[in-house]
Amino acid sequence: MSDTLKSLLIASAERRPDAVLFRYAGPEGWRTMTYGEFLDEVRAASELFVSLGMNRGDHVALHLENDPLWAVLYFGLVSIGVTAVPVDPRFEAGEVAHLIRHGECRTLITAAGSLPLVREIAPDLPGLDTVVLAGERVKEDFAGTVKVVDFASGSAALADRAYSSGSAFEQVHPDPDTPASIIFTSGTTGRPKGAVLTHRNFVSNVEACLDVIGVRDDDVFLLVLPLHHVFAFTTDLLLPIRAGAGISLVRSIRTVADDLRELQPTALIAVPLLLEKLHDRIFRGIREQPLAHLAWRAGLKRAVGRKVRRKLGGRLRMVVSGGAPAPVYMLKNFMSLGIPILEGYGLTETAPVVSVNPPDDPRPGTAGTPLPGVEVEVRRPNREGIGELAVRGPGVMREYYRNPDDTAEVMEGGWFLTGDLARIDEDGYVVIAGRRKNMIVNREGKNIYPEEVEEAINRSPLILESLVLGIREEGAKGERVGAIVVPDREALDRREAAKGTTLDEEGIGSLVREEVARMTAELSAYKRPRRVRVRAGEFEKTATRKIKRYLYDLP
Repeated sequence: MSDTLKSLLIASAERRPDAVLFRYAGPEGWRTMTYGEFLDEVRAASELFVSLGMNRGDHVALHLENDPLWAVLYFGLVSIGVTAVPVDPRFEAGEVAHLIRHGECRTLITAAGSLPLVREIAPDLPGLDTVVLAGERVKEDFAGTVKVVDFASGSAALADRAYSSGSAFEQVHPDPDTPASIIFTSGTTGRPKGAVLTHRNFVSNVEACLDVIGVRDDDVFLLVLPLHHVFAFTTDLLLPIRAGAGISLVRSIRTVADDLRELQPTALIAVPLLLEKLHDRIFRGIREQPLAHLAWRAGLKRAVGRKVRRKLGGRLRMVVSGGAPAPVYMLKNFMSLGIPILEGYGLTETAPVVSVNPPDDPRPGTAGTPLPGVEVEVRRPNREGIGELAVRGPGVMREYYRNPDDTAEVMEGGWFLTGDLARIDEDGYVVIAGRRKNMIVNREGKNIYPEEVEEAINRSPLILESLVLGIREEGAKGERVGAIVVPDREALDRREAAKGTTLDEEGIGSLVREEVARMTAELSAYKRPRRVRVRAGEFEKTATRKIKRYLYDLP
């Protein structure tokens, strides 16, 4: 078994050199890259990086959109013991500069089109001495203090040397405990922290996932999520590479449905928001087709499901959801169509998967059972068995980079304290209740988990998303429940068009409040929002589409 990411790649490339690893969109249609071709590119990248003076233990920021080149660059770095620091390409200049500075990166790898960003941040980053431009180079000069290198021409010039016995790829080898990545947490509650994850962390997580999910070398993964995020990185890149499977990249988030049909993947790794949009599109289509709607209402769900699966490419056998809890009703609807969704749970700090629903016994509403080699326990459970979830295993991070205080706060005798509230049922399935920091405590001392209330509200077809918060009033001992709600404007327009009426903003507000009351009517009275504010635009979100809760409140 491989013990580093480098050996993991070499094993698959030597076993299946001519198999297609990547399928991706080019200017003239779909292009492919085999395992053998990918390994050649990685070797050349490693040679270039060493020629630029990179050494084992250096940190390099990787600031690119999803592309096979992202993976080439990443493996080129970690194969010579360099630590990659993935950066969200959507970040503003200040955020990029913060991660480069805090991650102590001497080199930034970015797209040629990002030269204006480099000009903006370079003067404030004295530790940054090299910028490597990936992709097509913009024909313009760069006058600054950093050295600018064109990756394509630089690696091509060293391609022949990459296979010599004295090449960097052959001479330099990381060990399992070498940090492979410093991945900054998504930041739903504030400034992100850099989790130091080693080769061992990632390899152990991949092996455990492979054991549970059962990925085959003839599988094809549809890559939708951003590779700079650890969920996609481990499950959508490392896992298929370990299995010798293929990876097809979507053209954009807007073309997912078309790409499913055209690329015919067998596996989809997704976050709940993506699946909800797919779910709504599927069921809107069912409602608009009289025969399909009649068949669904008559209980002929599998027959409807066969048609739906054909529209999704016809070969989809595995969907894994993570990054946030998925609505139970949605999971059950997909199961009725013959598309089981394996919901899992994980964190950046655990590389990331902790638990996942087994394919032979998925249970909607749970995060599945712990991976082999992973231990979980509930600390300080209440009468309902809910307490803080702690995790121990080979995937747990070493530390937060240069942040001993925050590290000490979450590490306890080898256990990682997740900050998530959970219980473990009698069969060992993990059930996530919510974030400890999000929990609302009312004046009677009752605990309210915002995620439960949000799931109820979001079931309304007229509501796009919601955020449930505690409202603390002056002099009061506890909090009341409030909600900020974003209506689904398109759904409202369709509703009003069908009725031949229109709604002004006041009317929309009244309708939304009625919907919140209707959708939460089955919850205990103390959980129902007492104040509802309507928000016009969507909430700001992290890379895995989780709302940045710290940005919002209800005065």
